[in-house]
Amino acid sequence: VQLQASGGGLVQAGGSLRLSCAASRRTSSNNGMGWFRQAPGKEREFVAAISWRGGGTIYGESVKGRFTISRDNSKMYLQMNNLKREDTAVYYCAVARSSTGTPNAGGYQYWGQGTLVTVSS
Repeated sequence: VQLQASGGGLVQAGGSLRLSCAASRRTSSNNGMGWFRQAPGKEREFVAAISWRGGGTIYGESVKGRFTISRDNSKMYLQMNNLKREDTAVYYCAVARSSTGTPNAGGYQYWGQGTLVTVSS
């Protein structure tokens, strides 16, 4: 089981980044996928999730209207626009236990290693 998140980096506030997550097809072809993030000293936070067919998406309140989740088979993406300093965190991709995504971290069975996003003012 492998999940590889990439695309993080340093960006100025108001800028954009696109995160990618590559999953082995065997583990993600019929499963929902999601993004979570964890800032230093804070708990893991739900960012967005997408169903296995890509038709259903849900977002955390803090990113609605700024972030867009999408997927292409076993690859998942997170387009992040209008980034804010509070978006600074390590972003993790995950494969859900079911065919739909969920804001509950317990609903995911596989996790990637994370990619760091730093937003400067």
